[in-house]
Amino acid sequence: MTDHFPGATEMVLSPAARAVMDAVMGQDAEPYPLIAAAVLRAAAYQVVPNDELASPVWTEREEVRAALLAIAAELENQP
Repeated sequence: MTDHFPGATEMVLSPAARAVMDAVMGQDAEPYPLIAAAVLRAAAYQVVPNDELASPVWTEREEVRAALLAIAAELENQP
């Protein structure tokens, strides 16, 4: 039984995703994970626009973009 453990069925977020969620939502609300994800995606696309992805060399900026998109995906997959 999970009723003895509040939040036991909630998905555990990475520290980076949790920091974003805490900053965006304060305590609790439903649409905030998607809002946070959208903000991260917008930031990622500013770091490396889609039209610059054709480069054969993986740059530090692309690593930052990938990290931001990974956090966004994690937030979007919240139950």
